[in-house]
Amino acid sequence: MRALTWQGRRKVSVETVPDPVIEEPTDAIVKITSTAICGSDLHLYELFGPFLDTGDILGHEPMGVVVEVGADVTNLAVGDRVVVPFNIACGHCFMCRRGLQSQCETTQVREYGSGAALFGYTKLYGQVPGGQAEFLRVPHADYNSIRVGDDLPDQRYLFLSDILPTAWQGVQYASVPDGGTLAVIGLGPVGQFAARVGVHHGFRVLAVDPVPERREMAERHGVDTYDLTDDVVAELRDLTDGRGVDGVVDAVGLEAHGSPGARFAQQAVGLLPDPLAQKLMETAGIDRLAALYAGIDLVRRGGTVSLSGVYAGEADILPMKTMFDKQISLRMGQCNVKSWTDQLLPLVEDPADPFGVMDLVTHEAALEDAPGLYETFQKKEDGCIKVVLKP
Repeated sequence: MRALTWQGRRKVSVETVPDPVIEEPTDAIVKITSTAICGSDLHLYELFGPFLDTGDILGHEPMGVVVEVGADVTNLAVGDRVVVPFNIACGHCFMCRRGLQSQCETTQVREYGSGAALFGYTKLYGQVPGGQAEFLRVPHADYNSIRVGDDLPDQRYLFLSDILPTAWQGVQYASVPDGGTLAVIGLGPVGQFAARVGVHHGFRVLAVDPVPERREMAERHGVDTYDLTDDVVAELRDLTDGRGVDGVVDAVGLEAHGSPGARFAQQAVGLLPDPLAQKLMETAGIDRLAALYAGIDLVRRGGTVSLSGVYAGEADILPMKTMFDKQISLRMGQCNVKSWTDQLLPLVEDPADPFGVMDLVTHEAALEDAPGLYETFQKKEDGCIKVVLKP
C-alpha cells in the first residue's frame, strides 16, 4: 500500500509499504477513504524526530470501510463505514470505565510514562502505524471505531476522529456558565471548532488569531475575532467590564512563533543525537508559553483556563503567584474521544450543520500530494486551515 512516512525533520514522503495484517483477534483492517493532517502532525514534522524512526507512518484522523475483522471482533462487519478515534483504548479498564480513554491502562505506553497509545504518533505513544495510508490496522476494533451511516459525505464524520471532540472537551473543561463569555486563543482547526462549540452553547465567544483567513472563517460562525496585538488582552478585558472572561481555551500549544528562546530550544532538539535530544525534551522547557500566559491574564478571578493545544516541555515556568492569587482552575489533556461520541454524532448528522463541519477544509488532495501540503500547512500559506487527503 501507499503511506505517508516520516523521513527526517521537515521531510515526509509517500512510500510503498507492506499492507497491514490482523495481528490480534480483536483487530480490524480499514480501507481509508479520508484522512486529515492535524496541527499536532506538524509537531512530528518539526520537533519530535528524536522519538520517530525513518519510515514511521503518520496520521491519526482517519475514516473508511472495514475490509477484514479478527476472530474476536463482534460489533463490526466487513463493509461497515467507520471513523477511527485517534487514541487507542480498550473500553473496559479502570480508566476507560471512567471516561478517560486517553489514559487507557491496557494501551498505556509505560516505557515512556505516557498515556494511551495513539495512531501515528511517535514512540512516546506506542509507535503504532498511522492513518495517512491506504489501509489501517485498528487494535481493539470493537471499541476503537465509530460506525456511521452511508448517506452523508466523509467530511460530515471525519472530524469525530480527533479535532471536534478535542474542541468539545476543551470547551467543557473551560467551565463557562450559562450565558458566559469564552475566549479562544488560536483559530487553527481545533480553535475553529472550539469557538463554534462555544457559540452552540450560547456563550459570547471572543477569539484571537494573527491570520486574517482564520479570523474570517470564525466570523462566519458568529465568533467575534481579534488580531494578535500587544494590547489584545487589555482590549478583551475591557469588553468584560474589566473583569476578564469566564473561561479560556488555549488552542495554540507549543508553537515557537514569536519566542526566540523556544525556537532556539526546539532547533537544538533537532540538531542533537536522538538519545540526547530525548533527554532534553524530557527535562527542558521548550514551549512557547505566550498563549498560556495570555489566557492566565485574560481569565477572570475564579475562572478556568483549558488547554487543548499540545505542550511538550517538562520545565516550563508558570506564573504560580498569579494563578494562586486569581484562584484559577487549569484543565488539560488528550481528548477522551469516545466519551463525547454519543453527544456529537447526532450534531454532525444534523442537516443544519451546527458546527459548520462542511466549512473547515481548505485543501483536499490525493495522498501523494501530502508532503507539499505538510509544508503549506506549517507555513500557513495559501489560506491553509485544514487539509484532507484521499488515499
